[in-house]
Amino acid sequence: MKGNVIKYERDNIDTDVILPGTYLKLHDYDELASHAMEGIDPEFHAKVKDGDFIVSGKNFGCGSSREHAPIALSHSGIKAVLALSFARIFYRNSVDGAFLLPIEIDEEAYKNIANGDELNISIETNEIKNVTKNQTYHMKPFSEIIGKIIAAGGLFKFKP
Repeated sequence: MKGNVIKYERDNIDTDVILPGTYLKLHDYDELASHAMEGIDPEFHAKVKDGDFIVSGKNFGCGSSREHAPIALSHSGIKAVLALSFARIFYRNSVDGAFLLPIEIDEEAYKNIANGDELNISIETNEIKNVTKNQTYHMKPFSEIIGKIIAAGGLFKFKP
């Protein structure tokens, strides 16, 4: 995967910020996407391009268990969120629905990746190449079962 970074240097970005509760009654995924990250960045929809990545701190996706959050990000064009850690329900909603990849990174990667950097991510080698800075970082490998769910295209397509 190759894309550009939209970085939010903060921890605990919750699902109310990712997709404010006002929009939970919407069923059109493109309409949901137009409100993604509205609670923290009203200009997000204008910034994001298909294939981009979000980089953030600890506990990304905390708060309510709404599946709408990864759906909105995915349909806005985000292919992966790179964070120091994730709320478990956001993580599983992202993987199970095949909406986006939740990639756990270490402190070094978090500090060195900047807004606008171009990244090339290989889940096969667990490497993140920062094309802009000519640096390589490691990502936390997916567990065996999560890797199989991702490879299958989500939980509903997964055959154990």
